Amino acid sequence: MSPWLPPERRKTARVPGDERDALESWLEYHRATLLTKCAGLTPEQLVTRSCPPSTLSLLGLVRHMAEVESWFHAFDGQPEGHPYVSQDRPDADFEDLDPERADQDLAVYQASVERSRAAVIGRSLDDLITQASQPTSLRWVYQHMIEEYARHNGHADLIRERIDGVTGS
Repeated sequence: MSPWLPPERRKTARVPGDERDALESWLEYHRATLLTKCAGLTPEQLVTRSCPPSTLSLLGLVRHMAEVESWFHAFDGQPEGHPYVSQDRPDADFEDLDPERADQDLAVYQASVERSRAAVIGRSLDDLITQASQPTSLRWVYQHMIEEYARHNGHADLIRERIDGVTGS
């Protein structure tokens, strides 16, 4: 496996066209930020844990976000699948890491993001997921996902600094 390349990361507009544009641009910015934190590292570095007893690692965060993208998948009407976690292994996204599978994990993440993008094309921010324990709007899902990525990107900042001293961006 060669080190992952950093994705293109566009700045968010200070004056977005509308609410949907603002939500999508911030989400895309945070998706790209997570992968930027992983760029250039070896598979062994990607599985480096933050600090005991935490199971956080950069690869674990990528795997976790592949799982969390399922909030959007609920809008496509397709059967839901979880690539890593199960009822008996709820933390497998963080725990079951194999540096030899890092490229496959990146592909799973990218496929999950693509499914998310496709699931919401043409949807209104007021559309609801009704399978959840309570009705949940697409607007809320965007806001939740931005928050989820922002929080985990903070973790990724610290993990990356621990690995090789790189900070920022």
